[in-house]
Amino acid sequence: MVPWEGYVSDETMGTFAPIVLYWVYAGGYQLILHRRPLERYRLHTRAEEEEKNLVSLPAVVRGVLLQQLVQAIVAMILFMVTSDSSVTVVQPSIAVQIFQFLIAMLVMDSWQYFVHRYMHQNKFLYRHIHSQHHRLIVPYAIGALYNHPLEGLLLDTLGGAISFLVSGMTPRTAVFFFCFAVLKTVDDHCGLWLPYNIFQNWFQNNTAYHDIHHQLQGTKYNYSQPFFSIWDRILGTHMPYNLVNRKEGGFEARPLRD
Repeated sequence: MVPWEGYVSDETMGTFAPIVLYWVYAGGYQLILHRRPLERYRLHTRAEEEEKNLVSLPAVVRGVLLQQLVQAIVAMILFMVTSDSSVTVVQPSIAVQIFQFLIAMLVMDSWQYFVHRYMHQNKFLYRHIHSQHHRLIVPYAIGALYNHPLEGLLLDTLGGAISFLVSGMTPRTAVFFFCFAVLKTVDDHCGLWLPYNIFQNWFQNNTAYHDIHHQLQGTKYNYSQPFFSIWDRILGTHMPYNLVNRKEGGFEARPLRD
């Protein structure tokens, strides 16, 4: 039994819950990002954010909304094609759902690593598509899904669809998986290194790890997203770093090699 049962379908929740959660979680980060008590947790100063970023917040919001529109359309089509209203879907055991979660995480990581890396290595794709995301040299939460529409379709939306299909999860399990993936992606772009943050403490691929990738010396490294750093380590694109205190307050993720 889930809270929405009897009100909306699992397919509807799987389509729209991740979008709503994105704005709630990212919006919460945006509200606290510039609060003075949190200055000591920032990975970049406010001055750096204003100086280095090449796109305005309103443009970022519009870009994310466009990607989420495409995401919602694809999700509705996916659920429509894979669901049969004449068949009662039985949820598998918790153990099976955990296994499906892990499979989906590995599939999504693999898809995003190789597509993401290719978009950096192909000069045409980087210049005309992926560079849009890197206009945010200093990432922040609302910009987590700020991408060129084609990249959003290929990297995130198609990657999510493949993860859903390969793992064999039900639409109800997919609600939780897609919501979890959204929370992790937003957190990786939040720009804060927070104590007791489970995403930052439990995953090596976290806010600081991805911050390295957004900096000029790290764009050829740390392609892995959103969960693990497995492919970076296997294929030699892992950039180690130290998290050091900055004189101005806060932290800096400092690469350990040029």
